[in-house]
Parts: sequence; C-alpha cells; structure tokens
Amino acid sequence: MPEPTKKEENEVPAPAPAPAPAPAPALAPGKEAGTTPTKEWSLGESPAAEEQDKQNANSQLSTLFVEKPQTGSVKVGENITFIAKVKAEDLLRKPTIKWFKGKWMDLASKAGKHLQLKETFERQTRMYTFEMQIIKAKENYAGNYRCEVTYKDKFDSCTFDLEVHESTGTTPNIDIRSAFKRSGEGQEDAGELDFSGLLKRREVKPQEEEPEVDVWELLKNANPNEYEKIAFQYGITDLRGMLRRLKRMRRVEKKSAAFAKILDPAYQVDKGGRVRFVVELADPKLEVKWYKNGQEIRPSTKYIFEHKGCERIMFINNCALTDDSEYYVTAGDEKCSTELFVREPPIMVTKQLEDINAYCGERVELECEVSEDDANVKWFKNGEEIIPGPKSRYRIKVEGKKHILIIEGATKADSAEYSVMTTGGQSSAKLSVDLKPLKILTPLTDQTVNLGKEICLKCEISENISGKWTKNGLPVQESDRLKVIHKGRIHKLVIANALTEDEGDYVFAPDAYSVTLPAKVHVVDPPKIILDGLDADNTVTVIAGSKLRLEIPVTGEPPPKALWSRADKAIMEGSGRIRAESYPDSSTLVIDVAERDDSGVYHINLKNEAGEAHASIKIKVVDIPDPPVAPNVTDVGDDWCIMNWEPPVYDGGSPILGYFIERKKKQSSRWMRLNFDLCKETTFEPKKMIEGVAYEVRIFAVNAVGISKPSMPSKPFVPLAVTSPPTLLAVDSVTDTTVTMKWRPPDQIGAAGLDGYVLEYCFEGSTSAKQSDENGEAAYDLPAEDWIVANTDLIDKTKFTITGLPTDAKIFVRVKAVNAAGASEPKYYSQPILVKEIIEPPKIRIPRHLKQTYIRRVGEAVNLVIPFQGKPRPELTWKKDGAEIDKNQINIRNSETDTIIFIRKAERSHSGKYDLQVKVEKFVETASIDIQIVDRPGPPQLVKIEDVWGENVALSWIPPKDDGNAAITGYTIQKADKKSMEWFTVIEHYHRTNATITELVIGNEYYFRVFAENMCGLSEDATMTKESAVIAKDGKIYKNPVYEDFDFTEAPMFTQPLVNTYAVAGYNATLNCSVRGNPKPKITWMKNKVAIVDDPRYRMFSNQGVCTLEIRKPSPYDGGTYCCKAVNDLGTVEIECKLEVKGGLSFCRLLLQGVPPNIIDSYLRDLQSSNPEEY
Repeated sequence: MPEPTKKEENEVPAPAPAPAPAPAPALAPGKEAGTTPTKEWSLGESPAAEEQDKQNANSQLSTLFVEKPQTGSVKVGENITFIAKVKAEDLLRKPTIKWFKGKWMDLASKAGKHLQLKETFERQTRMYTFEMQIIKAKENYAGNYRCEVTYKDKFDSCTFDLEVHESTGTTPNIDIRSAFKRSGEGQEDAGELDFSGLLKRREVKPQEEEPEVDVWELLKNANPNEYEKIAFQYGITDLRGMLRRLKRMRRVEKKSAAFAKILDPAYQVDKGGRVRFVVELADPKLEVKWYKNGQEIRPSTKYIFEHKGCERIMFINNCALTDDSEYYVTAGDEKCSTELFVREPPIMVTKQLEDINAYCGERVELECEVSEDDANVKWFKNGEEIIPGPKSRYRIKVEGKKHILIIEGATKADSAEYSVMTTGGQSSAKLSVDLKPLKILTPLTDQTVNLGKEICLKCEISENISGKWTKNGLPVQESDRLKVIHKGRIHKLVIANALTEDEGDYVFAPDAYSVTLPAKVHVVDPPKIILDGLDADNTVTVIAGSKLRLEIPVTGEPPPKALWSRADKAIMEGSGRIRAESYPDSSTLVIDVAERDDSGVYHINLKNEAGEAHASIKIKVVDIPDPPVAPNVTDVGDDWCIMNWEPPVYDGGSPILGYFIERKKKQSSRWMRLNFDLCKETTFEPKKMIEGVAYEVRIFAVNAVGISKPSMPSKPFVPLAVTSPPTLLAVDSVTDTTVTMKWRPPDQIGAAGLDGYVLEYCFEGSTSAKQSDENGEAAYDLPAEDWIVANTDLIDKTKFTITGLPTDAKIFVRVKAVNAAGASEPKYYSQPILVKEIIEPPKIRIPRHLKQTYIRRVGEAVNLVIPFQGKPRPELTWKKDGAEIDKNQINIRNSETDTIIFIRKAERSHSGKYDLQVKVEKFVETASIDIQIVDRPGPPQLVKIEDVWGENVALSWIPPKDDGNAAITGYTIQKADKKSMEWFTVIEHYHRTNATITELVIGNEYYFRVFAENMCGLSEDATMTKESAVIAKDGKIYKNPVYEDFDFTEAPMFTQPLVNTYAVAGYNATLNCSVRGNPKPKITWMKNKVAIVDDPRYRMFSNQGVCTLEIRKPSPYDGGTYCCKAVNDLGTVEIECKLEVKGGLSFCRLLLQGVPPNIIDSYLRDLQSSNPEEY
C-alpha cells in the first residue's frame, strides 16, 4: 500500500497531487528546519478555525454545485479562470459564494488588478455562473484553493489546485518586518497588502545589512504600552496582525489534554488504494468518533476501526475520488482534523491509431483502445482539439474501451494528422483523402438558336459531383429565365427565351478537377419594326413650330439597315430640316421645325441577312385655334352678368374642346380666370363681382394643341342691384286723420347706395288680398294700381306720417327702399290699421333702484329718469311731501315717454317723499320716490367722566342732536395727557354711549373727547370732557356695575321689500326680499293668497335672512300677486309684489334689439287682438 504523503499542520496548503514536491514552508526568524511543527509560525492560520470547523460539522450538506472548478496550471505572467455553476431552480434568491486560498485566506478582500471575481445569471437556463480570474499569475499564487457556496441551511464546497510553472532559483532570506510592510513600494503592485510575504519565493531588492533583531521576542517580553514605539522603530505597519498571531502562538503552545498524538495535516493515496488514520489518546477511556465533512462515519466494509492500547486507527479501503475530503476525530470536547487527497491513476492507450487512405465522399473511421472503460479521451486534428457537436462533421463513438472518430463524406480538407490523447499516453495516424479519376461521358456541343427559343447545354461525367458554369469567363448566375440543373452525373444549363446577350462561350468545370467542357452559343433574329407606341392607324400628331423626333424601335441580329421615304422620295441622313438617323436598336425620323405642309405618309424599310420589314406612318401637323371675337354682355345683376360669343373661324386642325373666360376691373390690368374647367357652351354667367365697379371680360379657345390668344375685351359694364326690403315696419302713432309709421333701414343696401324710401298705402276692401307668410308675419300682395303713394318725393328718414285719412277707415301700409338700380321688394305691415286714435292708460315704470330709499350725500347731483306710458300724451304732476315743488331748487323735465327730476347740488332740505301723477283723460297713475340727502353728524351733546378707579376711567355721553339725516353707526373715543395735549384714538366704531378706558398711566391726568359717526363719516368736531381724570397712585376699590340682560327678541320685519317684476316666458325668474327677527321667523310663499307647497316649478331659498323664490321657465299663467309671509312668536308680517310674464321669444327678441318696453307691450296687445286664437 502506498504511504500517504504528510502535510505540516501550519504550512500554507500546496496542491497535494502535484508531481513535484511542495516547497518547504518558510520559518520564522530564529527557527531552523527540522524543529517541532507546533513551534512554527504561519501567516495563513485563521483565528476562527475551530468555529469554522464546528459550523461545517453542524451544517446540513446539500449538493448545490452543477459544475465545480477544476485543477489547472498556468505559466508565470499568464491568465487563468476557474468557473463554478449553481442551478437556481429551487433557490428563491442568489446564493452566497466565497473563494479561499488554503483554509484561511478569503480572496474577496484581495480582488484587484491580479484577481477578479465575477458573477452572472442566465434567465433562460436559470443558472448562476461564478468566475475567479487570476491575471498575470505569479509563483506564489500556486497552491490549494477552495470554493464554498451557501444558501440558507444548504452548504456545498469543493477544492482545486493551481500549478504555476516557475524558473529555478534560491529562496532568499526574508526579514519578517519587510514581510509585514506594504509590498512593491514604487513597483507595479504598489499599494497592495501582502500578508503571505513570508511564504513567497520572490526576489527581494538588496537592502543594507542590519543587525538581526527578533521582533517576536521583543513583542513577547515588552510592556503593552511599548508596542507602538517598537512598531514605529522597526517599521511594522500591521501591528494588529502581529499581535493577533502572538496571542494565537501562546494559545498553540498549550498541549492537548485529550490527544497524545494527533492526525497528520494531510494524507495522499492512489485511487483504489487503502489509507490508515492513527491518533493516540492521553486517556484510553475516552470515546472517539470519526467524521467526514461533518458527518459521522459508521463501521463498514469500507471503513474499519481498530483499538491498540491508546491508539485509535481507522482504515479506508478501496479509496475513490469521492473520499477526497476533510476528516476529523473527536475525543471528549477536543478534536483534530486532516485532509485526504485521492490521486487517480493514468489512462493508457492499448491499441494505437493506424494510417488510412480514402477517396472523397467516403466514410472514414479512426479507431483506438484505452485501458479503462468510458475513459476521458480527447481527439486532435493537426494539434487542434476536435469538439463534436450538432453542426460538426465529426462524430465520436465510444464502445467500452474502444473509441472511434467517424468522418462522414470525407473531403480533401480532411487530409491531416489525427491524434488521440489520454492522461497516460497518446497515439497518432495520418489520413489521406484523394479524388477519384474523372471520365467525360457526354461533352457539350455548340448551338445556334433563334431569338426567343430555348437554349439547352447538357453534359455527363463519370462522378456525381457538383461543378460551376461560366460564360465568357464569368460565373453564370441563376434567375427565373436561367436554370442550372444537376441530377446525378448529368449537368444541364437551360436558358428560356434566348436573347442576343445570351450569345457567348460557355464552359462547365467540375469541382476539384482541372477538366473543363466548352461550348459556343450563337443567337440570330430577322428584322422587326416595333410600332407599339403609336395609335391604331399609326398616326403621329405634331404641333406646328415644334421639333419632331420620331424614334422607331427595331430589332434584328445582325442589326438591320433602315431607309426612310415619302412619296417615293428617299429621306437621307444628313443635316437637313427633315432627316433620318440610325442606331443599333432604333431608327429615327427628325423634323426640326414642323410645318403644316409636312403632314403626310412616311415609309420605313429594314433589311439584314435574315430578312426584310416594312411599315407606313402618318404624320399630322396641328396648331392652336384663332382667338374668338369679342363677347357680348346681355344682362347684368348685383354681382353677376350673362355673356355670349361666337366660335373662332379656324380651330387649328383639332376640334375646339372648350373655352376659358377671364375678367378684370376696367381700371386694372390684372385679368382673373373665372373657370378652371372648360366651358363647353358659348354662354357663361360670371358671378361674385363687386357692385358699382366697371368690369370687362374676354375669351380663350382651347383645342388639343393648346390655348388660343385672347379675344378682344367686351364693352365695360357695371353690376348693380336693388336693396333688400326695409325692416321692422311698425305703427308709431294713430290719430283720427293720420297714421305715423316707422321702420328700420334694409339689412343689405349694396354698392348703389340708398336714395330714399317710398311709403304706400291702400284701403281695405279695394280688392281681394292674397295672404302669404314671410318670416312668420302676414303680408298682403295687392295690385300696384290699388296702392297710393303717401310721399311724392323720396324721404331719407325712417318715419313718416300719412295725413288726410278718413276716420274709422282701415288701411294697408308698405314701404320700399329706392336706389339707382330701382325699388326694392316692399315691406308690408302685418295687419290693417284702424284710423282712430287709441287711448292707452297711463303706466309708470319705476326703476328698480328707486323702489327703495334713494340716498345721496350733501353736494352731490340728483338725476332721476322715470319712464311712463300713455296715449294721448299724458299730463304729469310732481309733489314733495304733498306740496308743490319749488322749481327754482328742483328742475323737472318731461317728454312723451319719461320725466326727469334733477338737483344740481343736493341739500338736506331736498329730502322727502316725491309723488308723481300721470293722467290721460280719466285714467290716473301715481308713484312715490323717497329721497334721503345725508351729511356728517354733529358731535355728541355732553361727555362726562362717570368714575375713575385704578388705571380705568368710565365715560358716558349723550348722542348728538344732529345725526346728519342718517343713523349713527358708532363713536370714536380719544384721550390726551394734560401735559402734552396730544390726542390718541382709544376706541373706534363704538356703538354704545358709555365706555370704560383702561390701561391708563398712573400719576397722569387725562382729558377725553368723542366723535360721532354715520354712513358719511366722523363728525367734524368732537365733544371734550370739561373736567380731567387723574389716575391716582393709591388705588381704590372698584365696584362692578350691575347691567340688566339685553333683550334680543324682535318681531319679524322686512328690511328689503319685494318689487314688481317683469319676466320673459321660458326664462327663469326670481323674487327676492330680506327679513330679520328673533327667534328666526318661518318663511311662507303664496301666490294669489294660496300657499306654494311641494310644487316642482318653484324653488325657495333662505340664506342669512335673504329669501328667494325661483320660478322655473314661467308662462303667462304664472303671472299674478306673490306674497312672502314671515312668522315668529312675536308677530307676523307680509309683503307683496306683482309678477307679469311677457310672451315668449318675440318679447325677448324685441327687448334685445333695444325696443322700449312700452312699444313692445303695445305691439303684443295689437298682435293678441288681431290673432286671439294663437294666444
């Protein structure tokens, strides 16, 4: 049985299966080779080794690796990458991976320019890939590495080795202080901490010799207070690391209490061999347990345990690669561990490869045998590894120990040296692939083919191989017309519809052979004249004065000769006006400047050695037509006219297709096209002209050749039109003998302007009337002889009085607008007018803002306009407070529709109630207006100091005699120190007549004064206290006054009344008033003394005492007397108003047009009386 190789406990792990012995571990200064291993110092020892071992023992083992890193070798300065893969199908998150060198060095902290750690994740395969790349490897990178992966309670690890091939050299003596300094100062790896410097084999820069000092001994014997001084003196940069090692060294020097002899650090055995682990116990009664990777080992045929005195022995039989792991043994609370390395025996080649000769296309098999079944074997071609795959031509077949390389359809490129390599040997052989001899069974033959026929080149050779076709030395490209066919040994080139360019030398060359098969193809064609671009009768039309270049395509092989002629006279090639030109694929007839005499039949003849061809072509020379004669304008409107003309005398040899019409203003030179589509007739109606502007028109004739020159302009004409009818014809007033009518100007007057109006009338019953409907108003169309002109001359005003009419007669009235173009359509009054004066009862329309008290300040102007109605003109009477108005102070101005009261500078004496009386015969209407002229109030009558106590003064005063004709809204109180008499405001807008002034300065003497305030402002003067108030330094007892509770209850009272309102039918209307009272009154709305309850046409609101009634889309039915009733415990109050609903859209439309309400009301009454069934 081979002896296992031992590995010292504290040395850096080296690759166990390496063929060369591992370098001896570096020793600490003062130690010699051969001393006890427990006294050696190693920088790679981990202070948490025991904890790590305990964790590994307790972790649940689970295989996580799909692919583990493999042992590798690299030369100094080269790169190498180790790859580990973990399947992520059962993992919810990324696993944790760690890379170690030996057992202690975590490489994550060493990542940099020489070491890179990468990780990737492939979503499709759900695979994590972890890479460790060593860049520019150095000699000290060689050794044993470990990769650990952890996921929750799962753990897996694997070890691998790295060999770095190095040059021989001696290991220099290394000072321990330089090992703990930063490596490579000023070199390439400057700035990296190198903790393994003691174990590196590297060249060190020569240093000046210094007396050797054992720093370890210094630190052992030194006081901890001197550690910093020693580190500074001897240049130690990693003092903490040295102190940790010093502490561990002291711990290692203690002997084990359970083991007298522990396991060796490492064992090595060949695959299939047997290994023996031995420990010696200090106490033979201790129980011993053996573990492998944290799992306890049970006795079996593979694991055998023996006891010999204090020795405990474990044998592992038939070692396999799975036995390569970490082992440890426990005795009591102590344990010792070791590592087992299993070395696999090499695989030998038992049957060598043999040289093979083969032909192209044959199947080739290279066969060898190895010493073991299913061994790992690699194949090479000319030194490059063969990697089989789905797209590879190579297949590898394994039958036990037999390995076969199969090449399907061998080619000359497969000729090479093939070799097979195993871990214990290799074999090689040569493969030679040659071509078979080729025989031509059917050669290509020369062919002559007519144009358009099929060309077929065919040959047959002895081998079924591909080949290439060439034409005139160039490769033939396949297309829809050209096909290359290969069936077995037969090769064809088929060209459908042969063309002249298909003529040439064709060659077929089989692949991989130097043999060629040539053939010549000749294509011929008789002459042919192509007239596809001409009309059915071969007619060519040319415009006079232009150049004709008639190009006739011709074909033929060889190219034919062309001859042109006209009337048996040949047309020669040269430089004449009419000449012929010949080209390889066409013949051209050229006429430089076409004339009308060039019309006729031209002949072309073609001839070559294959035949002749003949054709005739008719040439027709055409021109634009002559211009038409000047057009005539037969009729004119407001923006249009009617014109006609005669066709031109000469049509240019082509039928007239139509005409273009243009017009322009007479004073302008810019013509404008009126039609963009040809006018087929000789009559046209231009439109969209401007009235009053003179125009001219002209004509263009158009045929297939083009547009003629313009005709002469027509005589100038001016478009004019009458105006539209006048609008809003209405009755203004009627007496016993006169009727006054008024109207509005026409909506459209036009450029001719408006000269005046003609008013006509006729008596009812003079003839039968035909009623029509125009814009919803009735009109009467009577014969012209029945209408009487009321005004002999045109009138320019829109109001006229017809006089001399008999009383009680009924007349129809119409009005016309007249301008230079004539009279417009008449505007009729909608119904007969009775010639009798109508009495209209008077009605006063008080404006809304005057229905409550009208307030103005003294000195302001008062200008009130009160409209009224009534016919005949009513009589007006004004009174103030029941007495006649003094016209010297108040101006009254009256008109037919309103009255104005005007005061230039208002005085308080102008305040009062003004009564207006409007009287028409026996009808009387009255109205009242309250005017209030206000001014600033006077000062309070008396201000007294009621009491003084502490810092407080109680004041009281009597309201002013003169309140300025307005309610007193508050008071302003000021104080003044007797010393300075400067007044300062203490209280503003104070409503009571007594107040207490506080926060006065003790020891001062004060005067007080009070201003009164109303809506106009403060009084001009203030009333001051006669005596002063002294704020004594010694206070006195203040007795609180007794106040009676104020009674806030109040009976309901309307502060803003309802006002009479007009509403428009179909539009929402609102009635508003305001009320106050305490307790809050209950509001009830009534119509015509009937309470409004749960009616969806009404909505009631009450907000902060403002009461609103909304009537939704009222109709005349909703008119009437509305009442608002307020009730609380102290009383009841009511207020009324009238609502009048006017008739619908007509009223609204007239109101929007600015018609006064009295006229609208009269108009609606007349309309209702004439058509009662509609209302």
